[in-house]
Amino acid sequence: MSDTKNATVDPSASVATSKGASWANWVIGVQGPLLGLILLCVIFAFTTNVFFSVRNALNVLDQVTVLGILAVGMTLVIVIGGIDLSVGSILAFGMMVMGWLKDSFNVPLPLAILIALLCGAVCGLINGLLVTKARLPAFIATLAMMSIGRGLANIVTDGRQVVGFPDWFTSLSTVRHFGFLSITVALFLILVAITWIFLRYRSAGRSLYAIGGSAEVARLAGIKVQTLTIWVYIAAGTLAGVAGIAQASRLDSSEPSAGLGYELDTIAAVVIGGASLSGGIGGIGGTIVGVLIIGVLHNGLNLIGVSPFIQQIIIGAVIAVAVMADTLRRKEA
Repeated sequence: MSDTKNATVDPSASVATSKGASWANWVIGVQGPLLGLILLCVIFAFTTNVFFSVRNALNVLDQVTVLGILAVGMTLVIVIGGIDLSVGSILAFGMMVMGWLKDSFNVPLPLAILIALLCGAVCGLINGLLVTKARLPAFIATLAMMSIGRGLANIVTDGRQVVGFPDWFTSLSTVRHFGFLSITVALFLILVAITWIFLRYRSAGRSLYAIGGSAEVARLAGIKVQTLTIWVYIAAGTLAGVAGIAQASRLDSSEPSAGLGYELDTIAAVVIGGASLSGGIGGIGGTIVGVLIIGVLHNGLNLIGVSPFIQQIIIGAVIAVAVMADTLRRKEA
């Protein structure tokens, strides 16, 4: 019988394997969802005349920006085999902190934004510590933070929304530079690029796949599992704060009810994009396709006049099919 204490693991071999696996998983994870996205676009192109217009395409891009920013952070969490149910509440908390500081204390808005992002990072840090140090299941730890964050979002302004942001702030999501690109969309695309480079070319990024595959094997390979896990949750919390700022810019207000249900849409986008809830599989390319699938579904169904209640059923069915595909893929592996 072998003794795991005496087992030797070659870190470079593990990293190389993770690199190859991450590339293979990207190809496998993106191909199916991408075909599904193309099929959706074809269907809606035949059912409505305005779907393929430039204006509608820009509307879809604007509408998925907040979800996309959240999904970037959720991708990192799911790759390590975790889950984060608190991102919607952290979004609302960061948004309300920013509005509260501006409205009640006349704090300059750029400083209020930085403090809001810091609040998101602290919430993520608490999630990471609960998972790694307190050894709570990620589901329970982030469920607790979801409740705490939503409560804090209501407490800071006693449940009132904050309105009346400066024009330069609202223009971040309304003014299209070069005729098509708003600042919030550009920020989303930059975050996507940075995350893709991190997961594809940085050793720490490739280590996330090793953690998702087997945290114990990753630890034996010399990977600092707990440290990386904490940083992943900090990143997810910070990006939830960024999404809150983008949402406030779109709405020209801070609302404590913002982000309700976003955590489920975010998880759905990542899973539809080919990530595995068991960890170790996923990528930013697939996530973006998943985000676009949800955005196109909402947009196309609205254009053809489908009831929002029916839309929930359809999107729920799509999520179920995506998870079934993930289960079948893991059985065949």
